[in-house]
Amino acid sequence: MTPPTTKTAPPGPPPGPGGRSAQYDAFHLARARTDLVARLYAEAMGEDYPVEVAASSSCDWPLLGLLTARLRLRPGQLLMDAGCGTGGIGLWLARALDLRLAGFDLSPVAVAQAAARRTHFGTPDGRAVFHVADLEDTGLPNAHAHGIVCVDALGRAADRSAALRELGRVLAPGGCLVVTRALRRGADPAWHEEVATAGLTQEHLDERPGEPAMWERLYRLWLAHADELRAELGAGPAVSMLREAQQMLPTLPGRRAVLLTLRRPTAPGASGVADTMTGPGSRYGGGPVSGERTEQ
Repeated sequence: MTPPTTKTAPPGPPPGPGGRSAQYDAFHLARARTDLVARLYAEAMGEDYPVEVAASSSCDWPLLGLLTARLRLRPGQLLMDAGCGTGGIGLWLARALDLRLAGFDLSPVAVAQAAARRTHFGTPDGRAVFHVADLEDTGLPNAHAHGIVCVDALGRAADRSAALRELGRVLAPGGCLVVTRALRRGADPAWHEEVATAGLTQEHLDERPGEPAMWERLYRLWLAHADELRAELGAGPAVSMLREAQQMLPTLPGRRAVLLTLRRPTAPGASGVADTMTGPGSRYGGGPVSGERTEQ
């Protein structure tokens, strides 16, 4: 079902790590006051727009299908949504695959909105938990998740290599990380060394040929509706969106978008399940991870 449009935004929680979430907080608070942004995404994606997910990303129906196929998770396993925003992608996947969900985002406002959306997906509180964290420092134990999705968030990390190492640390042996990436057409992928350093192996590389054209349509819609965006979102969020559109549009003709599936190898004798913390000397220590709730 489609979540109702919120006309009045709830009070914002305290700023995220280091106050760096301010821009994202302002955007999510503003978006909650109007359906304008969702309508522009829907127009740009057309029939590929997953209304219920309502993500502020390139997530469309084809991507949801790819994520489902690449994760290959079993009912009851734990999925982590890294950089979850308002939670739509993780909540949709968790419901579709009967998974437990742990989501985190830099923005406290987005995290609060994600938690509030659990009821729209019929997800009990204990099956989906959200907290504020950086990609580079999730605050979660070693080998915590059976699978991780990271949609359009890694590119915004302060340190992509550190973020990938952190996601690899949180991933259980045998688990997979599915992440969107982009590069210039004809360029050699720059992530091979990062993947190896994170203790992961590349399993699949799926092309997303329609993604650059979608962004072009969306950015042109933002520019065409600049006055409406300023009026309904306020100057700050609107200016940030319009600046992004102006900066990114010239780069799109040479953009190649992919979905990268990475696997954490299972060590000999390891169970390959996220039920224990690993890594002697880790600041998270050792011992069992709860089978019902995500450790906060």
